[in-house]
Amino acid sequence: MQSNDARTLVPIVVPTVAVGAIAAVVSGIVAGGEGAIGAVVATAVVCLFMGLGILGLQFTAKHFPHLFQAMGLVLYVVQLLVLFVFVAVFKDTTLFNPKTFAVTIIVAAVAWVAAQARAHLKAKIFYVDPDSSDSSKNEKSGSSS
Repeated sequence: MQSNDARTLVPIVVPTVAVGAIAAVVSGIVAGGEGAIGAVVATAVVCLFMGLGILGLQFTAKHFPHLFQAMGLVLYVVQLLVLFVFVAVFKDTTLFNPKTFAVTIIVAAVAWVAAQARAHLKAKIFYVDPDSSDSSKNEKSGSSS
């Protein structure tokens, strides 16, 4: 994982977990212990799948930079579909309250995407690689691209 992505992961995970904790408290009040468990499981699922998505996007950026933008779009669609599949699979579970699980998955996913957008807006990522070997060759020869 690149250093700029490691720096953006914490500001993404922390608000998502905070939203999940609030959802767990509210779900615990509304639906009891099963509601709180559903909210905690939903928050963990969102953090796991969205975090794995960032790792997959990192791999794509490093090995296939020409596919990066398309992969990002496909990734978010697949992540949302997987989260909806989780909601559908666990709709009849007795382990936790499925309604609080579903609501928390939606709220945590929105919190993740909003925090990720904010983190990328605040990040100071170079648009041009200052250590590029091509630029040093051009500077030595006096030519420009």
